[in-house]
Amino acid sequence: MAGVATKGSTLVNRLLAQARPQLDTFLRYAKVELTPPTPADIPAIRQGIGRLVTGARTGAYKNLTVREAWLNTLVTMEVVFWFYIGECIGKRHIVGYDV
Repeated sequence: MAGVATKGSTLVNRLLAQARPQLDTFLRYAKVELTPPTPADIPAIRQGIGRLVTGARTGAYKNLTVREAWLNTLVTMEVVFWFYIGECIGKRHIVGYDV
């Protein structure tokens, strides 16, 4: 039984040593990507939304390459899916709210 405990602790230590670089990379990106916008970011966000609305009005989406259109579609789908998952978590039910 002591041999199993020794092998188990050795295995856990080895797994932690191998996972450490990946965890550091994850934390580095998470600190940058998952921070909420600051008040200094608000003008850039407003300009981006304005460009999006202007592009929709003028038909700029017709000039996208297939790759850009596909990436925009995938990003939109991801946002919609995460919104739906958040709604399911918030209402604690897949189909509807408990009324």
